[in-house]
Amino acid sequence: MGSTGTSARRSPAQHHPVRAAEPVSTIVGTARPWQHGLKRAMDFSLALAALIALSPLLLTIALIIKTTSRGPVFFKQYRVGLGNSQFEIYKFRSMFTERCDLTGVSQTTENDPRVTPIGRFIRKTSIDELPQLLNVLKGDMSLVGPRPHVAGMLAGGVPYEELVANYPMRHAMRPGLTGLAQVNGFRGPTTDATKARLRVEYDLEYIRRFSIALDLRIILRTVWTEFLSGSGY
Repeated sequence: MGSTGTSARRSPAQHHPVRAAEPVSTIVGTARPWQHGLKRAMDFSLALAALIALSPLLLTIALIIKTTSRGPVFFKQYRVGLGNSQFEIYKFRSMFTERCDLTGVSQTTENDPRVTPIGRFIRKTSIDELPQLLNVLKGDMSLVGPRPHVAGMLAGGVPYEELVANYPMRHAMRPGLTGLAQVNGFRGPTTDATKARLRVEYDLEYIRRFSIALDLRIILRTVWTEFLSGSGY
């Protein structure tokens, strides 16, 4: 990837380090209203096309989940979205029902005993995230944006809001199924404070430099790194 503002792989601190008490006007960038409208249209059309194309896979996964462990097919949890509003996110259930943590405080770790056998596969390939395409259709989420967190999420052992001064600024855009942080390797548990800060830096960098071209680059990289390479757990 090149080093232009629309590159999906770059250091967020090269030109725009996270600044305490940064005004919203500097976060939202210079994108025109029509660009945000086009982003929403692209989200809806691509999410609908993906759901149709992937329906055999989604139905198969749902059947396996239902027949191999007790509990619902979907895991639902409230996350913080655009403008700090909360919405219910959908995922394929990957854990034993009696061991699920609805608060999201207890994060998943490698070889987590709470995860079911099919859950290990769908988490590794990120298939468990695909039901969030329904959230995209509803308008709760976008295909690309900061990943939605639970309220009071911990990072480095403390609430994210205490670790990063302008953490709420990441809610200036709809949360995404994937994002600039994720394609740059910042995903999974947020126990490391330094990595947790960098994740927010990438989120804010994305919001500042949002463009349709950047979204397309991130989507293509996500298909390769998450669904084809299998980097989750």
